[in-house]
Amino acid sequence: MVATLLGRMNPGVPGVMKAKENAKVVLRARFTEFTSFNALSLHRLRRQETVSNLLCTKWPRAVMDEDFAELAHHFKAEKSVVRVLGSDPDLKLAVLASWQDHCLIDLLHRWQEGELPANLSCVIRCTTFVSNHNRGPNTHVLRFLERHGIPYHYLPTSKGNKREEEILDLVSGTDFLVLARYMQVLSPTFLKGYKKDIINIHHGLLPSFKGANPYRQAYEAGVKLIGATSHFVTEELDDGPIIEQMVDMVSHRDSLHTFATRSENLEKQCLAKAIKYYCEQRIMRYSTNKTIVFC
Repeated sequence: MVATLLGRMNPGVPGVMKAKENAKVVLRARFTEFTSFNALSLHRLRRQETVSNLLCTKWPRAVMDEDFAELAHHFKAEKSVVRVLGSDPDLKLAVLASWQDHCLIDLLHRWQEGELPANLSCVIRCTTFVSNHNRGPNTHVLRFLERHGIPYHYLPTSKGNKREEEILDLVSGTDFLVLARYMQVLSPTFLKGYKKDIINIHHGLLPSFKGANPYRQAYEAGVKLIGATSHFVTEELDDGPIIEQMVDMVSHRDSLHTFATRSENLEKQCLAKAIKYYCEQRIMRYSTNKTIVFC
């Protein structure tokens, strides 16, 4: 069992090592990880007992919350998050996709293998080209979703109607959203209506090559590195706090097609890492547009 506390440490508290020793006593556990950056800290603790024994006898959840509240007070933390992986309910996520499937398929496979500690609530596909991109009833993705009992919704869109009110209704019970190459720009109205975190995968190395066709932008710029970026969604296009980035070397021998192929592989890995970090409470947003990722 692992529990995590994220907080902003006041410079006036005792030294980190002294605080760590105090926290050991407060939480009746031993640290397996203690990391700090500037005024930000993450503390991970591990108990040897099984989760059932821990919560039922040795460390009831109510007592655990009190202990973490004491630790948060000790650090003068502005934010404290307590989750017990394997015991607390997994975060609920919904996936929005368009016509490209590589990120969606990879996400579904990792979820099936238990690599992503989340409850997959539904998959929503929105495209503007109904005849070309609506999937029939026998595709690999739909068979997978049907086998696992995951709701699937296809919403054909147009420039004048992005079906955002319907999407908000479908995702109202989720904890966060994932845009798996979702090729629509979410409006400020949608973001204000949802009010929770949304993670996007951009097929380029931000802050370079924002917007449409980053493969072509990078290819025409003659870059020697291509990349993918997972980030939080904000009202400013492709400008949200960055969670994870991955890169690969390219050369003059590469074509636009190989740029895209190699980038797609990065996109899958980069998005999966961001989802995993988020579910494990390893991401802290601070300042106006920055993150600390404890990994």
